[in-house]
Amino acid sequence: MRLGIRLLFAFFLINGIAAFFVLRVFMAEIKPSVREVMEDMMVDTANILAELASEDLAAGRLAAGADNSSTSPFAQHVRRYATRPIDAAIWGFSKQSLDYRIYVTDTTGRVLFDSENRAIGADYSQWRDVARTLRGEYGARSTRDVEDDDTSGVMHVAAPIYVKEQIAGVLTVAKPTRTVQRFIDRAERKVFMGGLLLLALSAAVGVAVTLWMVWNVRRLRDYALSVQGPADGERNDPGAPPTTALAVPEVPGELGDLARAMDRMRARLEGRDYIEGYVRALTHELKSPVAAIRGAGELLQDELPAADRAEFATQVVQQSKRLQRIIDRLLELSKLEQRQHAEGRAPVALHDCAEAAIAQTRARAGQRGITLALEGHGTSGPWEAELVTLALTNLLDNAIDFAPAGSTVRVELDGATVAVQDSGPGVPDYALPRLGERFFTTARPSGERSGSGLGLAIVKRVMALHGGLMVVRNTAPGLRVALEFPAS
Repeated sequence: MRLGIRLLFAFFLINGIAAFFVLRVFMAEIKPSVREVMEDMMVDTANILAELASEDLAAGRLAAGADNSSTSPFAQHVRRYATRPIDAAIWGFSKQSLDYRIYVTDTTGRVLFDSENRAIGADYSQWRDVARTLRGEYGARSTRDVEDDDTSGVMHVAAPIYVKEQIAGVLTVAKPTRTVQRFIDRAERKVFMGGLLLLALSAAVGVAVTLWMVWNVRRLRDYALSVQGPADGERNDPGAPPTTALAVPEVPGELGDLARAMDRMRARLEGRDYIEGYVRALTHELKSPVAAIRGAGELLQDELPAADRAEFATQVVQQSKRLQRIIDRLLELSKLEQRQHAEGRAPVALHDCAEAAIAQTRARAGQRGITLALEGHGTSGPWEAELVTLALTNLLDNAIDFAPAGSTVRVELDGATVAVQDSGPGVPDYALPRLGERFFTTARPSGERSGSGLGLAIVKRVMALHGGLMVVRNTAPGLRVALEFPAS
């Protein structure tokens, strides 16, 4: 399962569980909270009415006659209240009825007055609201008119009626809970819809955070893959310079710290691998001339004919020159590989660089009976003259090694491209892709492998610093190496 899917699943699971419990708590608290507010208002109402009814109770006017009527002004006011027309808009709901039921009992719990004439004369002494109030406690109860119907509940709140600071009766205010049920339903709907909206918003935030996290993690993954470089076997040159990795991704927080730690690790690993490859390749190349020098030196310690001694001495000198050539070019290549780009400022003419390279190699070419020729007219560009001359010098040295005596090595200029063409045997097709690898050489026409294997590596590095390409192809006869500089 992918990281993004896991993060989303975990977020939705946690968010869903939290939303479920939060919504459940809110939904469960709405109904009791509304009823608590309702009870609080009924307590105030009951106490006010109890105070208003105390004078009529003390005078005995609350007791109903045979026709269930009462001469009490309080009773008459209450009955008129019940018949008042009303049409009130309360927060979007229309109220068109007055729902209080009011009854009064004496100290024995017998009902003296009932605004609905339902229980006059009944014994309410066992009802919680009356019984507790007569004992001087807070009396309230909730009773259902239909036992199995929660919406048929009626809340009763009682208050004592005092006469001469003594409890002379109880006044109870009753109100059906269904009158506030629509407010409860609306509050529950609002909470539910708000919860769904909150869940949707939090889900959107979760998706955004997950996408941001996955995006940054993928950037780190791509960076790590670029640091890893080619798979095993894809890089044939063990001493090749480290592959350039992607830039360290700008990632905030701990991921940014991880990216920077990975970059530091990459630098250490690449430096170590680079040095190890260098040492292995250099050791391999130095073995042959060192072994040859040692063998010749050991033979020179013995008594030898003058001709043999001269031959072995010549061999020591040749192998020493080979060692010197390897070391010099290795130093040149090492310097180049420490640089990130060429430092060309003023325009440089390829023609001038070609003439300078020819001047440096003309003497060696003359010793081998080879003519150097310059053809065409190149362009100028913001290149580093010394590096371009160095690359062409190495190409000419390589061409002189392979060109047959009496032949001509041509330097051809065409715009931003300069090519060196010889008429030697060329290079086997399998070896073409490896030209430019450090220490890779092919047999000279004489059968020797006297080259350092670093000349074309230097050329390739010079072109990389200039953002150009080295293109090699067989021309039958000969080999053509073209340096394609980027157009200015």
